[in-house]
Amino acid sequence: MLNIMVVDDSMIIRRGIANILKELGFNVVGETGTGAEAVALYDMLKPDLVTMDITMPVMTGNEALKRIKAKHPDAKIIMITSHGEEQLVMEAILAGAKGYVLKPITHEKLRVALCKVVPEAFIL
Repeated sequence: MLNIMVVDDSMIIRRGIANILKELGFNVVGETGTGAEAVALYDMLKPDLVTMDITMPVMTGNEALKRIKAKHPDAKIIMITSHGEEQLVMEAILAGAKGYVLKPITHEKLRVALCKVVPEAFIL
């Protein structure tokens, strides 16, 4: 079972993603609403995967991604984004994000993204 950390400044979206992940059979080991907390939590929890909102105040998801990848090059991070943020998504992919999911988040969108990044988690 994969250990996943959820990062989004909206508690409603964060809870929604966590619930979907749990329903898909994953273990949500941590949640936070800021990029700075995401960097610190990653260091403590060392999750197998992170879902990270791109647009957050103070420290963006892309900045948190870069800081995590600098210390943990093998980190698997899927970015969560809204329509119209294509340039930010490209920046995230170039910085090492493994994929992205467009809001609104659905079971299917999240499952497909996870399957691409961690296909072994879906082998029965």
